[in-house]
Amino acid sequence: MREKSFETSVVHSEHKLDVNSFKSKRTPIYQTSVFSFSDLDELEGYYSGENAYLYSRMGNPNTDGLGHTIAQLEGAPAGVAASSGMAAILAGILVVAKHGDHIIASEDLYGGTFHLLEKELKDFGIEVTFVAMEDIESVEQAIQPRTKLLYSESITNPFLRVENIGNMIELADKYELTTMIDNTFATPYLLTPFTEGVDLVVHSATKYIGGHSDVTAGVLVGRESLIQTARSKIVSLGMNLSPFEAWLAERGTKTLALRMKKQSVNAEYVAERLRNHADVEQVYYPAFVSEKGNGAIVSIKLKDRSDMHKFFAALDWIKIVPSLAGVETSVSYPVATSHRALSEDQRKKLGIDDTLVRISIGIEDEKDILYQLEAAIDHSL
Repeated sequence: MREKSFETSVVHSEHKLDVNSFKSKRTPIYQTSVFSFSDLDELEGYYSGENAYLYSRMGNPNTDGLGHTIAQLEGAPAGVAASSGMAAILAGILVVAKHGDHIIASEDLYGGTFHLLEKELKDFGIEVTFVAMEDIESVEQAIQPRTKLLYSESITNPFLRVENIGNMIELADKYELTTMIDNTFATPYLLTPFTEGVDLVVHSATKYIGGHSDVTAGVLVGRESLIQTARSKIVSLGMNLSPFEAWLAERGTKTLALRMKKQSVNAEYVAERLRNHADVEQVYYPAFVSEKGNGAIVSIKLKDRSDMHKFFAALDWIKIVPSLAGVETSVSYPVATSHRALSEDQRKKLGIDDTLVRISIGIEDEKDILYQLEAAIDHSL
């Protein structure tokens, strides 16, 4: 047998370990684009279902692990990971709706979701009607013979309205519609919409699932048949998540309960005290979400006379970001970030104006958070 040259040896020098022979406490990272086979029979075994993995776009132990973990936490039988929350939302929608179909969605949604539904779905030939989902009569009036899906968020963004999921399910059952809920703000720590009867539940795992602002990911969970179809959409449309980001997101779930407990307590403390602040026009913070708490987001409106540039400039260690849910307290400006794509009239209808600030409460000392916010408010006047 010919001895390999250095040039060949250096390519094939990796010592491949049998991971099944090691009792690793944590799931290894399967950072590979493809999986290898010893012969053609083993390769054919993938297509017959004997072997699980072929190509990481089509499946990987880490991405499958994340989908399974969130499904378990939500009380659902199946879950699938995607490259972002928006990818997971799109996959869920395309499972249910096709060209010529109609969707009814809550009007008070995350701006990126609103844009997807209002603009991008037109290219798929899918029509969307936005309604005040809390007005169940308006929802029922919007139902058409071609309506397929009711879509909302368990806690809406940015005004934190808690959706009446029971009303949605009752109406969906009456008209044989599918329901889909974005549970990002609540997380399965506070709410599990699937166990209440929702068909599909979606998360931007970028937020509280990952929890450390270092991963972009999405997860869709729900009924087995729907998730199988969603997985096919994610594979075919190239919306798969990388193994490393899946590993990071699943690692984040280990501390989800601890983080949400502390962040929810902090958020309630901040919300209560800012309600009594003379220079805060209004505080938005939900009540009675769960016996475990009411979430970690607080939205506020400052007085019209406030200088918003001065407010944001004075925040010191509280960072201005376009997202939320890290362990550090941060703030975002909806008119300039999350809801920028909405027209001025659309924002005005929803009440999103220049004085609105969305605060993502972290795990710091609650008094430090409040002190910094109050100092910034004072500086804005």
